[in-house]
Amino acid sequence: MKNRKYLSITVLLACLMSFFSIQVFAHGDVAPQPINIDGLEDLGDEWLERNPYSGNETAIKVGEAAYGQNCARCHGLGGISGGINPDLRKMKHDAEDDAWFVMRVRKGAVRNGITYMPVFAETDGGPFSQEALWAIWAWIETIAIKK
Repeated sequence: MKNRKYLSITVLLACLMSFFSIQVFAHGDVAPQPINIDGLEDLGDEWLERNPYSGNETAIKVGEAAYGQNCARCHGLGGISGGINPDLRKMKHDAEDDAWFVMRVRKGAVRNGITYMPVFAETDGGPFSQEALWAIWAWIETIAIKK
């Protein structure tokens, strides 16, 4: 009888430890991951209005990796939103959408005091260079839904 009691307690503790370890690691590493921009043209300090890397194969490869490491956790794999964030495949990638992108990465998105998207632009206190962010946008252009 004594062994059953210890076995029950051991099983209960093992289940609790498993449950809480899953909760701790469920969201993954949310710290921004470095983006290697080797091979991309330096864009300078002033933010550009349009994507200079549109169609640039090197930028698209950099952007795809960077998106997977830094954006997919909120915007979904392949840019397919889970509902809270915009479906990035539906962007038109015209001057208006480029301006929206620049505003979001430079200012973030805060509603009712809750940060929905932090500032990502290095020039505004975020972790990423203009080159890295335009590379991500260059990749997002490649997943656009054709109408």
